[in-house]
Amino acid sequence: MEKVFLTTIRGASMTLNDLRQSIKGRVVLRGDECFDDARRAWNRAVDQPVLAVVEVYDAEDVATLVTYARQERLTVTAQQSGHRPSGDVEGVILLRTERLNDVAVNPDTRTARVGAGAMWDQVLMAGSPHELAGLAGSSSVVSVLGSALGGGAGWFGRKYGFAANSVRAFDAVDADGLPIRVTADSDPDLFWAMRGGGGDFAMVTAMEFDLLPMPALYGGRMLWAVDQAPRVLDAYREITANAPDELSAWFTLLHLPDSPPLVTVAATFLGGPAEARSLLRPLDDIDGVIADSRCVIPVGELGGICAESVDPGPELWRTELLTGLDDRAAQLLLAKPIDPLTSVQIRHLGGALAVDPPGGGAVPALAAPYMLAMLGTPRDLAATAAVRAKMNEITDTLGDYLTGTKPYTSLAPGEDVSLTFPESTLVRLRALKRSLDPHNVFRGKFPILR
Repeated sequence: MEKVFLTTIRGASMTLNDLRQSIKGRVVLRGDECFDDARRAWNRAVDQPVLAVVEVYDAEDVATLVTYARQERLTVTAQQSGHRPSGDVEGVILLRTERLNDVAVNPDTRTARVGAGAMWDQVLMAGSPHELAGLAGSSSVVSVLGSALGGGAGWFGRKYGFAANSVRAFDAVDADGLPIRVTADSDPDLFWAMRGGGGDFAMVTAMEFDLLPMPALYGGRMLWAVDQAPRVLDAYREITANAPDELSAWFTLLHLPDSPPLVTVAATFLGGPAEARSLLRPLDDIDGVIADSRCVIPVGELGGICAESVDPGPELWRTELLTGLDDRAAQLLLAKPIDPLTSVQIRHLGGALAVDPPGGGAVPALAAPYMLAMLGTPRDLAATAAVRAKMNEITDTLGDYLTGTKPYTSLAPGEDVSLTFPESTLVRLRALKRSLDPHNVFRGKFPILR
């Protein structure tokens, strides 16, 4: 069997080698010295056993690659850097979009046009001088397009909903290798699917979306020693019980390597500092605050609030949606130290995230009021097993509070889209996939069809 496998790979590699003559970007094949580096995701904990890596130079390269894949009955998956990859890429061509990173902000129409490889920090910096922002999440070094294709529930989601529903148009390449522009008018079904349904339907080269007026943004994070966690969580529950949609607050148990465990609350408020301070006042009554960065901040600094890592490394994650955060749930959450996890975070949802807007995309509303996000950074196999065991322990403990569903962008390796989409949405998405891409030229991070 090994000989058959090698023969197949070598045959494909010879054909792929010919692709180098047609692609302006770089084609990296198995056997090339740089192949392992090229195929590696930003998240080093997930292996990517791809057939080849194509770093496209422009949209024409994308069309050339898709045409080739269709002819050769191969599958292509796109990735900017790979913060939360699925690893489900055995034998496919990995299309890297880093070069497609143009960002243009139009302050008159309050819109942005970005290439498929653009990062959120680029959009935030470009919009900041015009007091405009997009629906970014906690990290500024993730793909704008990836957020939209998977839904995108970020800092301002309680007020404005999902990033997917802010999209106006996609420029893409279809399964025949032809350029298309997808809007609500040109193709309402495909437009619906691409806003939150994943990357299974077309290969996007650029995207246009609405920006939001952001004349004032209050945000920051408070930190205490972990022994204050019960008081901090009580205050957090009080704040989120009646929070206006303009306020987003995230509670985190944090244990970084070689550092004492901490508890934090990070928040943003779409309004002035006086009102924000009033809404967050229960936190001010807790003694022993180690740091407090809350203030009026430029929109361009949004990604720094949670101080998430911007450097590649191994990360394991697991996300669950919670039906509530009552006294019992709070006690269960704090019952044991989180070690060996790096963080256990509770995000307040609700507001516009809980509503299916008229004309919205495939991304389903999140009825759950809170999201539980667990993260570990293992350095070896033993640590990996310990991290997964701790995640299982926490979810088992909180079992009565778990909805059993989770956002597309939070799915982890081994999970699938049935955890995200209701059955009626899956039926519609799968029918569209079969119609538009019967030869499975495209594979989303978590495929609609198996």
